[in-house]
Amino acid sequence: MPSVVTAPQPSVARTSARRTVGAVFFVHGLLFASWAAHIPHVKARAGLTDGGLGLVLLATPIGSIAAMAIGAWLIPRVGSRRMVAGCLVGYCCAGPFVGLASSAVGLFVALLCWGAFQGTLDVSMNTQAVAYQHAAGRPIMSGMHARWSLGALAGAGAGALGVGIGVSLTVQLLVLGAAALPLVGWALRLPDEEPEPHGEQKRSRLTLRHWPKAVLLLAAVAFASMLCEGAAADWSAVYLRNSLNAEAVVASLGYAFFTAAMVLARLSGDALIARRGAGRVVAGLCVVATVGFAAGLASGNVVVALIGLAALGGGVATVVPTVFSAAGALPGITPSSGIAVVSACGWAGFVCGPPLIGQLASATSLPVALGVVPVLTAFIAVAMALRPRPA
Repeated sequence: MPSVVTAPQPSVARTSARRTVGAVFFVHGLLFASWAAHIPHVKARAGLTDGGLGLVLLATPIGSIAAMAIGAWLIPRVGSRRMVAGCLVGYCCAGPFVGLASSAVGLFVALLCWGAFQGTLDVSMNTQAVAYQHAAGRPIMSGMHARWSLGALAGAGAGALGVGIGVSLTVQLLVLGAAALPLVGWALRLPDEEPEPHGEQKRSRLTLRHWPKAVLLLAAVAFASMLCEGAAADWSAVYLRNSLNAEAVVASLGYAFFTAAMVLARLSGDALIARRGAGRVVAGLCVVATVGFAAGLASGNVVVALIGLAALGGGVATVVPTVFSAAGALPGITPSSGIAVVSACGWAGFVCGPPLIGQLASATSLPVALGVVPVLTAFIAVAMALRPRPA
């Protein structure tokens, strides 16, 4: 991964910037995950069937992926810190409307808008983090994504608590959004990614056939990694319960093992990358994921399967932070363009992966279908180990 070091900022300013950017990552994950526990209530309010809900839920990734292109176009012109602040306001304000939707169309539109702010904030905060990483001259992206994971865990807990005590989704998101809005003022004081010269802006809009091959490789790696994440999120409990006959409580621990290992690996990822290099760390961890998850599938044992899920979570933990860092430092395109392409492909993998696993499971069996996961982690390991290094 290229190392672009600018003049060092004062240590106090660097620490403040790191904390602010980390807080934005945390809030993104917090709001993203906080509504999941309310989905049954949202479904009932809108009068949706299971199939209808599945279609309506596609609005969020559609909005996110479409808006990422807008974010990539705007960031070089207005700067990432202004985009972070503006998108954070939109993200906090759009969420409560999801809980107010009383029809399928209304819910689709609300999720589409909320997803759009999710996507643009995702590109903006990662672009800002990459700019700060360059200024700091050391890896920080794994720690940033660890904060996102911690925010998602907190959001899931907040949602479950809200449902338990009878707080509506709208009220919950209003409270969480209001608590997050002071970050806007801090975000406006961040060091900014400087707008690109006109020629660089033109390069950010190149067509697919003119993109550097490195972007396509990083996009493929992001797609594969987040497909694995989506498979773990949606199928781990089903696999443990139905294929291995685990007790319901034990089956529910599968994704917890995956997530906990991911958080731990991300928290230590920056130090590992600084010592060993991003390519080696990602490739090595993905080898662990491949061996561990494959062993869990082959064993047919609940305990080994749980360990395999933990190996998968820890193994893919540093993939997304690393490919975002690399995409934000490629020559020939602006940082925001590279991050937008990689992020969009990653989201596509997260959304498409679970249904693909389900279709393959219908044709074969769930253990066989989940065999796609270690194949993908092996691909990531090879791709990151052999990825050409910049001159």
